[in-house]
Amino acid sequence: MRITVATCQFPVDADIRRNQRYVLHQMRIAKSRGAHVAHFAECALSGYAGTDFASYEEFDWSLLRECTLEALALARQLRLWIILGSTHRLTGRHKPHNSLYVVTNRGELLDRYDKMFCAGDGSGKNLDLAHYSPGNHFSVFSIADVQCGALICHDYRYPELYREYKRRGVQLVFHSYHAGHVAPERLRAMREGVGARRHRINNGSTLPEITMRAAMHAAAANNYMWISCSNSSARESCWPAFFVRPDGVITGRLRSNTAGVLISTVDTTERFYDSTRAWRERSMRGVFHSGVLLRDRRSDDRTAF
Repeated sequence: MRITVATCQFPVDADIRRNQRYVLHQMRIAKSRGAHVAHFAECALSGYAGTDFASYEEFDWSLLRECTLEALALARQLRLWIILGSTHRLTGRHKPHNSLYVVTNRGELLDRYDKMFCAGDGSGKNLDLAHYSPGNHFSVFSIADVQCGALICHDYRYPELYREYKRRGVQLVFHSYHAGHVAPERLRAMREGVGARRHRINNGSTLPEITMRAAMHAAAANNYMWISCSNSSARESCWPAFFVRPDGVITGRLRSNTAGVLISTVDTTERFYDSTRAWRERSMRGVFHSGVLLRDRRSDDRTAF
């Protein structure tokens, strides 16, 4: 099966209506370039609490709902799927979910993925957990017979999530990030933490740039799946949106700190190098070796040369 993916980035901000203008504009670009689905960054429509704005106090939920419905209406008009990062309001004083809305090319909300691993510690008072409630479910859906899944930013630190999607037959993951709006002083500290002499040999100067991209190489190659990696381009955005094929090779990327749409093709009939194909399923069942084990006294004795 074959689909075309538009991986979108723009400078996500606190202004919902401004974010929406970017979303609608890039949806039109995606459609004009033959895409079946447009994939947006974490909190692309709502903005990201703690980074783009301080908190959800006085947040305009009515405006967010209005802008969301308008995006769904355009999806229906364009006959375009969208994977839309936003915030999902809960009841009472419960913190909202950090979510991806999965919208069909009929403009219908098919599913919602809620970020399962929100960054922060057990106090719930810092990073993501100061603003968001974690989710508890995977999201598996099909676009033109390609099995898809969704993840958000810090989820990348948990390879078990990719393994579970592989177990569920997922071929393409939409992984939305928000590694943007880093203030100059914070960026300086991040770069100093890595160390200037290590920037070149690590192909990056900050941990987001180094670890997020490396994890996507590994997740694609270890699980034999395509990954669309969308990010905010709000300066400093650490790294630009990119797309990875099942052997871990990046097939395209945008420019840092610049709005854009990256067009990539997923063709499940293509064959790429897959070094773990023969034994991956067995490993997933908890059998941690390849080939046939032997019974040999010199193998059993691990304290002798």
